[in-house]
Amino acid sequence: MIFIILIVIILADFFLESLLDLLNLKNLSTKLPDELKDLYNAEKYVQSQSYERVNIRFGLITGSFNLLLVLSMFFFDGFLFVNNLAASISSHPILQPLLFFAIIGLALDLLNTPFAVYDTFVIEQRFGFNKTTPLLFVVDKLKGWLLSVIMGGGLMSLILWFYNQTTAFNFQFASFNIQFPFHFWLSTWLLITFFMLFMAFFYSTLIVPLFNKQKPLDEGELKQQITLSSEQAGFRIDKIYTIDGSKRSTKANAYFSGLGRKKRIVLYDTLINELSVDEIVAVLMHEIGHFRKKHIITGMIISVIQTGVMLFILSLFVSLPQLSQRSG
Repeated sequence: MIFIILIVIILADFFLESLLDLLNLKNLSTKLPDELKDLYNAEKYVQSQSYERVNIRFGLITGSFNLLLVLSMFFFDGFLFVNNLAASISSHPILQPLLFFAIIGLALDLLNTPFAVYDTFVIEQRFGFNKTTPLLFVVDKLKGWLLSVIMGGGLMSLILWFYNQTTAFNFQFASFNIQFPFHFWLSTWLLITFFMLFMAFFYSTLIVPLFNKQKPLDEGELKQQITLSSEQAGFRIDKIYTIDGSKRSTKANAYFSGLGRKKRIVLYDTLINELSVDEIVAVLMHEIGHFRKKHIITGMIISVIQTGVMLFILSLFVSLPQLSQRSG
């Protein structure tokens, strides 16, 4: 029964996503809307629509490949094979599942690498966006694996430790012996929520520097205009940075990150090189609008709630007798 439920969920998710992609594909048009004829370059509009069409079709191909891969693992006992392989290496209650997820994750990434190569060096190259070199592609891949091992492995280790706790927590505080019941899904939810908040605060200071160089925006007209416009919008920010996005792509971008004192605006160097001061300020006002409308906080709250619901449902599954047996 559980097997059937999992298959139905996987298929439903795939077909819903594919349907949305097909509807988007159907409604793409190379004809520039009349409302934009005086504002947007017709040639660039055609290129953007063609680029979107190619990416949607490519996404459908990669999505179908991964669906077949997952279904094959289910129907041909692929997950059982990997589990037995991990068990042959270690029987430790935490190390064994870590090995299981590591093997699955590495295999999936390697099988999808040809698609990533095609996307970067064929599609992006065709539309004039790619600046990534083969060496940089490999270095990024290795850094991504290292981050997965350190951060993903550390987080998963704590989750597995939570799962293996079957008794109440006991800890001493001053002269008090405090005890409270242990709930796997609740403890894991709190852990993941803390991790999400941590990343929201420190992503730009801890993760981004591993892949890109950041530096404070130089004094001048651009910084003055950004500061003035943000203050007029009721958004005071002192940390404005530039990032060397041009080493991977010609695409211009900007983003807002962090919370509280850690919030910052980051401008791609391509944005600074390609747009005027007024255009850059307009882009940043869009980003500040997300903050003013509390889109970031709202999105985080929704993610926290979704995570809690999924973990609670998972706890119901693992509490079933046929799933609750654990290795010695």
